[in-house]
Amino acid sequence: MMGSVKRLANAVAHGLREGHPGLHKTVVSKLALAVGAMIEGQTPNTVELANLLPLDTERQDRREQWLRRLLKNPRLGPAVVIAPFAQAELAKASCQGQTVLLNMDQTDLGDRMALLRVALRVGDRALPLAWRAPGGGAQIGVARQRGGLGKILAWLPAGARVLLSADRFYPSAALFTWLQAQGWSYRLRLKGNVLADTGAGDETTMGALAPGVLERYLTGVRLFAPEIITNLGILHEDHHPEPWIIAMDAVPTRASVLDYGARGAIEPMFSDFKGRGFNLEDSHLRHADRLERLVLIMALAMYWCVRVGRDEARHHPTPLEKKSMRNTTPRIGASRNSIAAWFRGSPAGCVASCGAFKTTSHCLLSWPESN
Repeated sequence: MMGSVKRLANAVAHGLREGHPGLHKTVVSKLALAVGAMIEGQTPNTVELANLLPLDTERQDRREQWLRRLLKNPRLGPAVVIAPFAQAELAKASCQGQTVLLNMDQTDLGDRMALLRVALRVGDRALPLAWRAPGGGAQIGVARQRGGLGKILAWLPAGARVLLSADRFYPSAALFTWLQAQGWSYRLRLKGNVLADTGAGDETTMGALAPGVLERYLTGVRLFAPEIITNLGILHEDHHPEPWIIAMDAVPTRASVLDYGARGAIEPMFSDFKGRGFNLEDSHLRHADRLERLVLIMALAMYWCVRVGRDEARHHPTPLEKKSMRNTTPRIGASRNSIAAWFRGSPAGCVASCGAFKTTSHCLLSWPESN
């Protein structure tokens, strides 16, 4: 097992050096070992993870100390480390004028911490771009939201078009103002208790606009404060227990409301972070900076698996993938091979497609991939 972790780490280190030629060699090698162990073990438990590290010691306490020091290392700023890989994915997503589809969501890790993530839709899944883990499980404020979105704004190619989807506990006057200032499109789901002025009388709540309504579309609605003017689309489909109440910058129609469905791509990513993959909710870390670095290790593992999956889909496509590449048109924001690549690029699929990395000749890949 440690031999496969070491082979994984060698391949990951190659990619890290490509993306970060100035990063200290020791930091690269340690981070690559942790990513290799994460892919092999798929665990947030630092004791279990440390046990997989191919270190020259038999003492478990030394292994755990090694990992604790890595998670405390100030040189491993998640935004700095992930930047070249995130930039490469954003460039791919917008290279032919496609709209870049971003998803923002929050996960509570018990009552001790919440994790805010902004992810890029790639095919039918999403890749994490930015994340923050403030203490407590309460709603994460707009300052941290704008902090993550601001990093992505700096990574975007000039002139790229963006559509942000976010779940219903996010919208605020400050977030609307920021999005409008950047010229980003948005589909933000609203809670039923949000007050609105539709111009038809007194203020009312979103919930009061929705009961018994299958479809409703409103323009020039005022939210939160007089200066926030947006459009609303309400859609209640048979298979949904609750209606979608979506604030948007576009003309409200059924199609523009359904754009919010692009956010569904983040759910498989959550599954990879959680029960189907790395089981992040089982982490016992209580320091936000350490949790953010643990998420960095998981995110790099996901990027690497996707890179392997793309290579597999390109050079060793299954009959179904060949048919898909012949008969389908690329989706907005997705590369031609992204759906098949993502299927094999999940943590479990990554191991399966590479035979647990017993042979790694086709896995020695450089990141970021060129367009």
